[in-house]
Amino acid sequence: MENPDLFWSASFTELKNGYLEDQHTYTCLLCGERIDKGIVYPDGNMLYEAERYMRLHIENEHQSVFDYLIEMEKRLTGLTDHQSQLIRLFYAGKSDKEVQQEMGIGSVSTVRHHRFALKEKERQAKIFLTMMELLKEKGDHTPAFIPPHKTAKMIDDRYAITDVEQQEILKKFLPDGISGGLTKFPPKEKQRLVVLREIVSLIESQTIYSEKELNELLNKIHDDYVLIRRYLIEYGFLDRTADGSEYWLKN
Repeated sequence: MENPDLFWSASFTELKNGYLEDQHTYTCLLCGERIDKGIVYPDGNMLYEAERYMRLHIENEHQSVFDYLIEMEKRLTGLTDHQSQLIRLFYAGKSDKEVQQEMGIGSVSTVRHHRFALKEKERQAKIFLTMMELLKEKGDHTPAFIPPHKTAKMIDDRYAITDVEQQEILKKFLPDGISGGLTKFPPKEKQRLVVLREIVSLIESQTIYSEKELNELLNKIHDDYVLIRRYLIEYGFLDRTADGSEYWLKN
């Protein structure tokens, strides 16, 4: 996920489509790919207008929005492994009998019970989302929280960060912006998270960095680049090979 803020602020319809539309572009919510309007795009022997080409991009790069979402970690979907497997099979158009045989569970009536349980979960989600929307309308004093990044390893109180808190932390530790470097590495977990999110903006997605290349990039921000590198991995922003020779952004 190239831009988690964009993803989490998207509407239900936008998430279903997998992309955002503005005056000039279509933006893939799954990877950040941008398609400009007013251009005809070639693919094989065919030509596509921008919106159709964005849908084609999602098919080619992510298979489908469903496939992308179902692969998200269970802490984000709220689904158990068992529920995820059931939904995959239902999405594939399997009959109750086929699902029962493939999963080796109980009987056909057991599968029907699982279908009912998932419908109950859907109804509960609708009620919850409606209440949250109504709460927003009344929440004049409710702080706006920054959504956690998709690859966070464990979401806890560290991630309860408001817009105001984020700006205060950035002003304290990066008074001249990211290009000006850190005044010091933050001592508190929440402060570190905010600063690390800002540092990640310098790291290009789809790029594999050698350890030397990454160190040189991080050294421009703070002398203790090894410490920053370690926290980027600890907080789930970066991944690396087992020998630590290559690094890349997790998505």
